[in-house]
Amino acid sequence: MLIVYLSYRNHEAALLVAGLAVIGSLIGSFVLYFLARKGGERYLAKYTSKGRGAILRRWFTRYGMVTVVVPALFPIPLPMKIFILSAGALGVHPLVFAAVVAGARSIRYFGLAWLGIKLGGGTMPYLRNHARVMVLIAAAVFIGLFLIVHYFGPKPKAEPKLAAAGRA
Repeated sequence: MLIVYLSYRNHEAALLVAGLAVIGSLIGSFVLYFLARKGGERYLAKYTSKGRGAILRRWFTRYGMVTVVVPALFPIPLPMKIFILSAGALGVHPLVFAAVVAGARSIRYFGLAWLGIKLGGGTMPYLRNHARVMVLIAAAVFIGLFLIVHYFGPKPKAEPKLAAAGRA
């Protein structure tokens, strides 16, 4: 919540602080993304060729970036690393990944900067008092995006069979 504090203390620096936070988040996300992209295929072949792993793989292949938007967007703490790693390992295009993360983080960080300017020291109590509402909004956004992708997004293609892990 450093963005809130810095925006409250220096209104003129709020946009710069939020912009730098977006850039820093994007850089950190890309480090994980490219690490997973480099070594993720072998892991996926071993653990997502059947059973629950295969179901999760198919689900992420179809709806994966929806799972990145929600934790990247809302100021409530939600896990994001597993979805970043999945995006890299499953080969989400880097520009799509960058657009989703940058867009969601921009809304989040510039929104926090705006709250810092408008509410000042009352921002954190405001966020705590409205945490349930934010969780409900996050769930509604997720469901809405899920439905949009499900009904209007590209239909999934048949996935090629993964080679069985460990066979010679």
